[in-house]
Amino acid sequence: MIHDQMHQELKDKNIFEQARRYAYQYIDGIHDMDVFPSEDSVALLSHFDEDLPSHTSSGEEVLDLLNKYGSLNTTAQNGPRYFGYVNGGAIPAAVAVKWLADVWDQNGGLYNASPINAKLEAVCESWLKELFHLPDTTVAGFVSGTSTANLCCLIAARYAILKKMGWDINEKGLNGAPQIRIIAHQQVHASIKQTLALIGFGRANVEWYDSDDQGRAVVDDLPDLDDSCILLLQAGNANTGAFDDFKSLCPIARAAGAWIHIDGAFGLWAGATRRLQHLTQGMELADSWAVDGHKTLNTPYDCGIALCKDPDAMITALLATGEYLIYSDKRDPLMYTQEMSKRARALELWATMKYLGRQGIEELVDGLHERSLQLATGLSDLGLTVINEVVFNQVLIHAESDNKTEQLLQRLQSSGKLWLGGSSWLGKKTIRNSICSWATTQEDIDMVIDVYRNIISDL
Repeated sequence: MIHDQMHQELKDKNIFEQARRYAYQYIDGIHDMDVFPSEDSVALLSHFDEDLPSHTSSGEEVLDLLNKYGSLNTTAQNGPRYFGYVNGGAIPAAVAVKWLADVWDQNGGLYNASPINAKLEAVCESWLKELFHLPDTTVAGFVSGTSTANLCCLIAARYAILKKMGWDINEKGLNGAPQIRIIAHQQVHASIKQTLALIGFGRANVEWYDSDDQGRAVVDDLPDLDDSCILLLQAGNANTGAFDDFKSLCPIARAAGAWIHIDGAFGLWAGATRRLQHLTQGMELADSWAVDGHKTLNTPYDCGIALCKDPDAMITALLATGEYLIYSDKRDPLMYTQEMSKRARALELWATMKYLGRQGIEELVDGLHERSLQLATGLSDLGLTVINEVVFNQVLIHAESDNKTEQLLQRLQSSGKLWLGGSSWLGKKTIRNSICSWATTQEDIDMVIDVYRNIISDL
């Protein structure tokens, strides 16, 4: 019976038309909806509290329930005033490609599972190397996000360093392995610390050195390096947007034979523009890089990229083997990630880069920076302290005291007009404005400044 029902739904396509209609309603209303759900909307989520149904539902019923109570409880991330975390919007053309790709429902692990995904991964790899000026040998793995990309890159680094020392970690494991030195400054991202724990290094074994008041590595405090080291650097601090000095640090590490990894979740894209590429000068000397498409580039979720200039390290460290796995003489995506089953993410990344082109990417990235400078100037004129140097797309503010900063944050978050997050920096409570969406205009920033102004007047 259920088999017949599903065949009929595919044949008559009513549920797909229904989904299209709901999607269009959402798109049309996104500029006017609450950026974060109201308390009344959140209360409606109780409609999903039920026991697992004993009988089959109709597709129309499922879609209607989700649209009626789910749409109200989304964040308007694709709108112009969502500044929480470092989440991008989504380029419309790439969303359309994702709809098509969802119908294709490809498993992107092997060439013989999806030739189109394998081909577009190869194309995206080539384009990324060109945009970021990376070595010709660089290979790319397409994963869920930078957290997983960091994991892939550091597993490759671990393999390569131990191989130099005559230790095959794939065969012998970590027990009794030569020691690898992990060198990191104090402001590396939380996902890096998590990854170090996951792959057996442990946070307590990290050799920490100082970072400055912007979260940049202090070059003069860098420990002496050797060829047993992994040096962890950052393109875009999550609070301040600051970039480490790759031009100074990378040659030192290269000369010592250390592996250099750059976590560039949102900041690596600065290297794709003439105006901002000074922030990433020297990053091409690294050994591996991690970046997201769904942040600065505004691909739909999810889209992370692990880049490594040592194909042997990447492939040998991550490659899965099994009697039933049939590798081809083409690109097999499984060789560059640890995921055996994975979405065909390259389709949306390719669509975004194809649609924007080099000029459009530059305009998008530079535009995020312009809007950030506009916001910083406006908030400073209101008497708020802009803590960071606005070098990219982060604006970090403080309002006289921690108490007043927290009050301001709560009022902003509950306004429905915008949404942003709180953080702390150098012992102070802060409000973190992350400008990440292509949809954010000068007029949107003016409106946000007015919201700040009205709330400050009330406080």
